[in-house]
Amino acid sequence: MTAKIAYGDVEVGTELPAQTFPVTRATLVQYAGASGDFNPIHWNEKFALEVGLPDVIAHGMFTMAEAIRVVTDWVGDPGAVVEYGVRFTKPVIVPNDDKGATIEVSAKVAAVLDDNRVRVDLLAKSADQKVLGMSRAVVQLA
Repeated sequence: MTAKIAYGDVEVGTELPAQTFPVTRATLVQYAGASGDFNPIHWNEKFALEVGLPDVIAHGMFTMAEAIRVVTDWVGDPGAVVEYGVRFTKPVIVPNDDKGATIEVSAKVAAVLDDNRVRVDLLAKSADQKVLGMSRAVVQLA
């Protein structure tokens, strides 16, 4: 695959389509199985409370992966992401109900770089709190 977004078609401030990602306890169990991360803070409410958390929380790497989907969906090629980093600022708290939680992600081009690359800054929030800080990706465009 190659990026479907042309370098000449973007500028600083170009907004990517925002997305909202649902997260339920079932999602966390599926992610734990796929990743091998069975830390009980991600599925056992009693344990999470005992260690001082408000409830079960989503895996940080799961949150990070959901956020970058805004970029990969926009560019059309996950391989076009050449750098990606975040700081974990708040956990995504996932209640044991029919709704779970949501991760709302928006992004925009923050810098136009050399070699057909751009830096995209992401904003990821859950329950009106920023859950990822310094969330940035460098993307190779067509």
